[in-house]
Amino acid sequence: MIKTYLPPALTLIVGLVFAAAPAFAPEFRGYAAGQLPVAIDRHAVQPAGYAFSIWGVIFLWLLASAAYGLWRRADHPAWRATRPALIGAMLMGSLWLFLASSNPLLATAVILVMAALALTAFLRADVAVDRWILSAPLAIFAGWVSAASLVSVGIMLGGYGLLPHPTAALVMVAVLFAAALFIQSRQPLMPVYGATVVWAIVAVAVVNRTEYPMIAIAAICAALIMAAGTIWLRAKIR
Repeated sequence: MIKTYLPPALTLIVGLVFAAAPAFAPEFRGYAAGQLPVAIDRHAVQPAGYAFSIWGVIFLWLLASAAYGLWRRADHPAWRATRPALIGAMLMGSLWLFLASSNPLLATAVILVMAALALTAFLRADVAVDRWILSAPLAIFAGWVSAASLVSVGIMLGGYGLLPHPTAALVMVAVLFAAALFIQSRQPLMPVYGATVVWAIVAVAVVNRTEYPMIAIAAICAALIMAAGTIWLRAKIR
């Protein structure tokens, strides 16, 4: 009995910690210019602020999923397959919140691990089983963290002078939509992942539309390709 309920209970507990962490971690509004060797007021790869509101949906959906998993699917094999990676991703997310404002380089390493774990959980989810309470919350989580991790890499590239920050933005947008399209092809029946990546890329276009219009145009093109690819992959399965 304990072995059956311990993993789903731990998933819910870690999910609650993850959702509550922003209330206790230092407020993070992006890296300050003085935190990195190259002072940049606003990195072009950083999405518009409204895009981060998606975290509310992610937290609520993950908590609903964890609660249902404990209540109704404690020993279901499809649910068991996702829990280790999901627990790891949420723990990394909680840690990232406490590192982001003080150690950008370490925070970037942590969010990359977080993204790898979130993607692992998403790819292990059986879309045929409880798709909107198992696979879908993992999809939105993995989609947003896919984008957030590459935004962080782009900021490091610009902040350490490895690339001009507008160039870093273009490179990361290209990497994001190419990688995300491949990942979507592995779970074509769950378009929530692709839709979340589109949300992130459009937010990059919105924030750059005045100062860096070429980045905005590139981001819109990437978002359109991602959206079309997600729809095509889903339709191809029918």
